[in-house]
Amino acid sequence: MVIGRSAAQTQRAGDQGLRPSDATLQWVTTRVRFAPSPTGSLHLGSARTALFNWLFARSAGGEFLVRIEDTDAERSRPELIQQVFDTLEWLGLDWDNRGDEPRQSERADQYREVVDRMLAEGRAYACNCERAAVDARNSAAGRPPGYDGFCRDRALTVGPDTVARFATPSAGTVEFDDVIRGHVSFECANLEDFVIARSDGSVTFLLANAIDDDAMGITHVMRGEDLLNTTPKSLLLRQAIGGGEPPVYAHLPLIVGEGRKKLSKRRDDVAVENYRDAGYLPEAMVNYLALLGWGPSDGIEVRPLNEIVEMFSLEAINPSPAAFDAKKLAHVNAEKLRALDADEFLRASEPFLAGAPWEPAGFDRDVFVAIAPEVQSRVKTLGEVPAMVDFFFLDAPLMDEASVAKAITNNPDAPELLAGAIRRFESETWSAEALHAATLELGEAHGLKLGKAQAPIRVAVTGRTVGPPLFEALVLLGRTTTLDRLKRASRSIPDEATTIT
Repeated sequence: MVIGRSAAQTQRAGDQGLRPSDATLQWVTTRVRFAPSPTGSLHLGSARTALFNWLFARSAGGEFLVRIEDTDAERSRPELIQQVFDTLEWLGLDWDNRGDEPRQSERADQYREVVDRMLAEGRAYACNCERAAVDARNSAAGRPPGYDGFCRDRALTVGPDTVARFATPSAGTVEFDDVIRGHVSFECANLEDFVIARSDGSVTFLLANAIDDDAMGITHVMRGEDLLNTTPKSLLLRQAIGGGEPPVYAHLPLIVGEGRKKLSKRRDDVAVENYRDAGYLPEAMVNYLALLGWGPSDGIEVRPLNEIVEMFSLEAINPSPAAFDAKKLAHVNAEKLRALDADEFLRASEPFLAGAPWEPAGFDRDVFVAIAPEVQSRVKTLGEVPAMVDFFFLDAPLMDEASVAKAITNNPDAPELLAGAIRRFESETWSAEALHAATLELGEAHGLKLGKAQAPIRVAVTGRTVGPPLFEALVLLGRTTTLDRLKRASRSIPDEATTIT
């Protein structure tokens, strides 16, 4: 039996725009769905799946729908549904059934009707086998793990101690053409009679998916490669419930992390909201996620979303696992940050400045506006912005111990460099050019290049070895504050070294 799409049908169905339905000879709108389970934060893999569905729908002039798969009552949490919506909104992935998203927990009656009909037609049967008994029978018979069909001909009555199993055909094959993986075939003999309804009457996600995809008119199903083995079951169920033409399938490559291992919620930082809270731009996140399995034909990876929509195609997706690279994501984010105009950068920075360690009254917006272009060109995330500017708005800088040790405490030149800077800065013209020239001369007098000469000055004033351009920062900070901090640092050096009081 061949109940999936042939290569020709799949190619035709993958074309942009409307597609002809083989069953009705009518034009059908391309329609995809993203169906998250509200059991936790939206993770990178799910976000990539949502994005690829959205990109395909928008590039094809079709519809991107959202469905909530909350049939797992024990793990599903209603408050997480809004969290999913918020994350999709943040990513900029609008959906066409907003406000009317189907929730599987509200469709129990429809599912039960289908189960009852399948039981009555002999397409499903009641089973009361316990796992231990199944394992024992398989072990005694030398069979591999899996349900052995023990209850298939027992004609048990459905009740609270039974589940409903699908009566999988004992022979034949289930075949379909996956847009990404090509022709796929499964022997029915290798598919067990899987559970479609639990003993409490709730249905499993396989049956709910088959029913809902048919009811919603889903034309293309894009999901992770790890669900490929469930596709023959979905196709068999679609046929058994009398559904319409099956959707086109495209199984996306897995996303792997270090060691080429599949990303893990326990081991890896996979929650999208964590990256949002760390200061990644949504434009950067969707741009990078698009590169996990797909690539533009011209090789230019960092680009606006509208260009990605125009270039996106399922056929260009690579079936090989896609490696998540946090450094590359940070690079993409830095590029997106640098592309912001001044006002956009200021607005994007505000939520992170609001949570900074200084008192609100200590924040000087004019100072931040003045230094912002230098900060914008140096940070990789918005979360790094406060640490780049906090020394402007605190009474005393937050001293990084490693920086202090390297530039001051363990630096034999630090006492004289700080003392010399204090003497020069007390009378020097207060401009970036003059302070730069004075520090350069100070370094030359000690046989040091500018970088070495300014290091103890930078740490004394800012608390760190890295930050915005030093001399522009000193001008904004002011002569009095700069000298106070230089003297404080000088006094902190051990007594045997020269200090300025």
